[in-house]
Amino acid sequence: MTRFRDVLKNKNFLFLWLGQVISNFGDRLNQMALVALVYLHNPGSEIALAKLISFTIIPVFIIGPIAGAWVDRLNRRKIMVISDILRGAIVLSIPFFIRAHQILLVYLAIFLTFSIARFFVPSKMALIPEIVPQDKLLVANTLNDTTHMIGNVVGLVVAGIIVNIASIGAIGGFYIDSATFFISAILIAMIAKTGTRGHVKEDLVATGKALENSLRRTIFSEIKDGIQYITKYSDMRFVVYVFFLLMAGLGTISCVIIVFIQSAFGTSTRDLGFLGMFLVGGLFLGSILYGKFCQTVSKKNAINLSFAASGIAIIIFTLVVNSHPNLFFGGIFVGLLGLTISPIMVTTNTLVHATVPEEVRGRIFSSLEAVIHLAFLVFMFIAAYAAKFIDRFWIIIAVGVIYFICGAARLVMPRLRSA
Repeated sequence: MTRFRDVLKNKNFLFLWLGQVISNFGDRLNQMALVALVYLHNPGSEIALAKLISFTIIPVFIIGPIAGAWVDRLNRRKIMVISDILRGAIVLSIPFFIRAHQILLVYLAIFLTFSIARFFVPSKMALIPEIVPQDKLLVANTLNDTTHMIGNVVGLVVAGIIVNIASIGAIGGFYIDSATFFISAILIAMIAKTGTRGHVKEDLVATGKALENSLRRTIFSEIKDGIQYITKYSDMRFVVYVFFLLMAGLGTISCVIIVFIQSAFGTSTRDLGFLGMFLVGGLFLGSILYGKFCQTVSKKNAINLSFAASGIAIIIFTLVVNSHPNLFFGGIFVGLLGLTISPIMVTTNTLVHATVPEEVRGRIFSSLEAVIHLAFLVFMFIAAYAAKFIDRFWIIIAVGVIYFICGAARLVMPRLRSA
């Protein structure tokens, strides 16, 4: 059975993994700092939070599909290095905009940062199968998703503390975030060249052809090809269903649960950060247990079971925090949520890698991102406006109920048909 240390012996993957641990951690520092800024100007406003988050999601639709087509043509490792350098430089400018009270420029910088990320993300996902053998992909994806979890949630935990330290604050968080991008660029640059994409001459030729073909609208035909591949395979249709359900639910509670926690505990970021610490513990443990013991379990059954269990965890967490806002007990059930939901991302990414040919993976991941982020964005704004009329408690409970029903129904239905 493949273990984490076996995958990390691959130096190329090790450099990629370390780079993501660092950059994802820093990336969430700026998001938590922005949440604190919104709280200061518009406390208790789901709409204000939704507008902020939309600046990070809209680039998926504007830049994502085009970026995915270019990723399949150019050197993926170099795209990642250049993306990190550009993002580091842009984030470095944010503190100056804050000091100048130019909040609109702060949002513009965030928009540009996440626009460049549209080139980075599909490059990373398409690069993993190039540097990791097929029989180690599941464990590699487990580590990759663990990296994303640690960067996302630990970044929130640390930022929740940092923004309350006067000598550091949100501005210091952006400086740290900028540094993490530059460090990530150095680590990714150390990855050995793979395939036939590593020669400068070939890269220049490919770039010229990409520009010429894009002007002839070939890019858009390749986006169409990506969508056709998604609809062609039953496993890919299942992946789209899973990602849509997952992101629609997360979008629904994304802003609502932040304000719900702020209202319950009476702080802007501190308790939000500590609850995130429990969440990352559950995510990390769930990824380890799944990668170590469940490699032979049916992927679809694992996903459906995860949805059912995570729905229960969401319901219990909401009931506990609403009636007795205790940080420890709330954290226990947040950790349970992380434990139950972590197998979903690992398994779906592995299904994509096993189903889709290498030459179109960039387009597939970009098309998938467009679908799932659209679900997140639409349901986020619907829930933000609905929170004006419906208690936040019931919105979060509804997501838990839907997750449970969808997961349990898909587990039970095949058994009923065969009975």
